[in-house]
Amino acid sequence: MIWRQAPKSIEDPTWTDYPAVSGPTCLFDPEPGNVLDNIAARILTDFQQLPVNPGTLEAQPFPHTLKGGPTNFYTTAGEQTFNVTILGQTVHLTATPASFTYTFGDGTTLGPTPAAGYSIPETEWLTNDTRTSHSYTDTGNYQATVTTNFTGTYSVNNGPPLPINGTLDITTPAKTIHVWKTEKALVADTCQENPNSWGCPGAETR
Repeated sequence: MIWRQAPKSIEDPTWTDYPAVSGPTCLFDPEPGNVLDNIAARILTDFQQLPVNPGTLEAQPFPHTLKGGPTNFYTTAGEQTFNVTILGQTVHLTATPASFTYTFGDGTTLGPTPAAGYSIPETEWLTNDTRTSHSYTDTGNYQATVTTNFTGTYSVNNGPPLPINGTLDITTPAKTIHVWKTEKALVADTCQENPNSWGCPGAETR
């Protein structure tokens, strides 16, 4: 950049009438940085700091299930988008669920698997063994979670989407699963006839 100034005495000055005041001056650093390269260098860190929602872990039946029966688990995690400013540039980020790891609380896990699972009708609970079902072998209370692995893309100033070289793992809050066992017995009357009969809500625990 060269700054020039024309004397007031010259009317309608041409370019040659402007004597140089300062310059030439470079408006950039001696080695201007490549903003796209700088964004690419830090994009994973920014991606891993996004407020990505891990979704929820769902179980059928819940909160009580039965020992030996398949309990259906699934997650509600979905794709999410964010617009952020990085190094003065508008960056559009997308976080996409890629795989899931289910932790059932009894020492067993499932995954990583691409299966997010799905809801099934109540008539199929404890009988339909889905890809994300789990059968507990002992009674008790178990803390179940699911960890979702998110991949990402980013675009700068409405440019083409570019892959993020790295992933983000987020785990849902634990959900308590109460595992019960079943017992069978022959009874002489119904709970309406005798509320204290075996297996009725008013009966004493045996």
